[in-house]
Amino acid sequence: MAPKDEGLDALDARLLLLLSDEPRLGVLECSRRLGVARGTVQARMDRLVQRGVLLGFPPELDLAAMGYGLTAFAVLEIAQGHRALVAEQLAAIDEVCEVHATTGQGDLFVRMVARSNADLQRVIDEVVGVTGVRRTSTSIALSTPVAPRVRPLLERLAKSAE
Repeated sequence: MAPKDEGLDALDARLLLLLSDEPRLGVLECSRRLGVARGTVQARMDRLVQRGVLLGFPPELDLAAMGYGLTAFAVLEIAQGHRALVAEQLAAIDEVCEVHATTGQGDLFVRMVARSNADLQRVIDEVVGVTGVRRTSTSIALSTPVAPRVRPLLERLAKSAE
């Protein structure tokens, strides 16, 4: 198996985006939409699975395998009335994976990824530079004891239909 830190190329990224948008597409349709041979798509998918980047269908992506091994969370305090503007600007930062409006001390809860501590500093600097952000408090995730999941909810729903 190849090392997990190998980067993805543009075709890998386009393939993963296509599968994320339409997970039921077959290899032939992917090849048609991407403008490459069917064998190329199949080989790329096999390699992404082997490397641990593509974990399932619909695609579950391992950000560490894509080179983003550091996850951090930031609580942002923003100027009143600026939530939409701040959210729009945060969405323009590629390493910002999700943003939640929250209650409590902060106004927004941001999950972001980075390649290293130095890269995280760059991302935080971008976040702090967003118009309307007044203060941030950032924590680095050490591990993920419970990964994002929906299966238990689906199982409960399935049982309630019986």
